[in-house]
Amino acid sequence: MNLLLLNNDDFISENRVRITDRRLQHLNAVNQASVGQSLRAGLLGGLHGSAILLSINDKAAELQVDLTSAPPAKLPITLVLALPRPKMLRRTLQSIASMGVAKLVLINSYRVEKSFWQTPFLQPEALHEQLLLGLEQARDTVLPELILAKRFKPFVEDQLPSIVANTRGLIAHPGDFPECPRALSEPVTLAIGPEGGWIPYEVELLSKAGLEPVQLGERILRVETAVPALLARLF
Repeated sequence: MNLLLLNNDDFISENRVRITDRRLQHLNAVNQASVGQSLRAGLLGGLHGSAILLSINDKAAELQVDLTSAPPAKLPITLVLALPRPKMLRRTLQSIASMGVAKLVLINSYRVEKSFWQTPFLQPEALHEQLLLGLEQARDTVLPELILAKRFKPFVEDQLPSIVANTRGLIAHPGDFPECPRALSEPVTLAIGPEGGWIPYEVELLSKAGLEPVQLGERILRVETAVPALLARLF
């Protein structure tokens, strides 16, 4: 935990907080924090700065906080990601939040198993937890905007064109396509398919919505590898 991420409910006065949940366990077990120690802290959706530990035991910790700095800037990207398998989803969400994706769409695809949409990892509290872990890792305080699109065709035809407007639209897809561009400064909408890629029908619909197929080479990457590789290449 590189950042103690706070909620408004943690504040017991203007500049003082009290925590009792997993963050307390982390301070005790991992950080082995002691009274007087200075920690990096931030308010979810707000500023970040420092916190001085005033007291700590196995039931609660109290800290004096000074939050004065803006969080790191988000990447100017909307990531349209075919829903990964549940165990991979957690790691991928953390990477997406850590790398600063501004907007994430988890979308259905022909190669996404129907059972993936039934996983408890898609419950709001589970999604929130994984994104928070990513923010804590990167010392960020702002969650990515998250959309769940369980129906591919209606989302791509009705909503995606307005998202792609005024951005560089790209589809990551293996095949005889141009190489993925590097070091862009313009906003991007990027679609990443499931392992095995999008089916041709999906590529066609995504292209009609304004996205251009690009590739990373001959190697087929796992989703959890492709996401950070593409984000690092683009920005």
